[in-house]
Amino acid sequence: MMDVAHILGFGHGGWGAALLLASGVTLSLSVFGFLLGAAFGALAAAGRLSSRSIRSWLANAYGVVFRGIPDLLTIYLLYYGGSIALTQIGKFLGSTGFIGLPAFATGVLAIGIISGAYQAEVYRGAYQAVDRGQFDACMALGLSSLQSLRLVIVPQLMRHALPGLGNVWQLVLKDSALISVIGLVELMRQGQIGAGSTREPFVFYIAAGALYFVIAAVTGLFFRYSEARAWRGMVHA
Repeated sequence: MMDVAHILGFGHGGWGAALLLASGVTLSLSVFGFLLGAAFGALAAAGRLSSRSIRSWLANAYGVVFRGIPDLLTIYLLYYGGSIALTQIGKFLGSTGFIGLPAFATGVLAIGIISGAYQAEVYRGAYQAVDRGQFDACMALGLSSLQSLRLVIVPQLMRHALPGLGNVWQLVLKDSALISVIGLVELMRQGQIGAGSTREPFVFYIAAGALYFVIAAVTGLFFRYSEARAWRGMVHA
């Protein structure tokens, strides 16, 4: 068995730098996907709360579909479907050969779409948890709809949403490992490469697990801090 310190070290033949770089890819992929999902989720939540039936139906269909089908299937459909469409456009413009979508961008989009379906329910529930008197107060003050949302409703909505968003973030972090199937070398894929190259799968998968745990723990502290700050000076159940 090879020396573990040498395998995971930063010297010649060590895999430490590669694993840390892959961890950065995983974190970047997760952050951008989560933020994109926040935009999708906010739009879907607004649709679910809309009085117009078509908007509500479309938003509900989006949530049901992407919460219902396997995440891996969503990734495959986006990557291969998008690549086929891009290839056809390329042929129309005179290009030849297969044109694949960038793996990182596809991963961000896939995670954004998937997490958005979950974030929509978080935002919808948080909106409904805001005291109705706050809406009446906005009307009494003569605030516009945009002013009411920006100054009063959204800050209170986020207090209720943060715990749920923390849970969605953990799902996003784990889903990031699935993006390796379309060729992105993130943490899980780098662990597989190292395990195959050195024939030390136990060492690399334990190391990858430890790095995932560190990322989850540190970002979890961020969400807990944000939640505590959002509720400072407030009494809540």
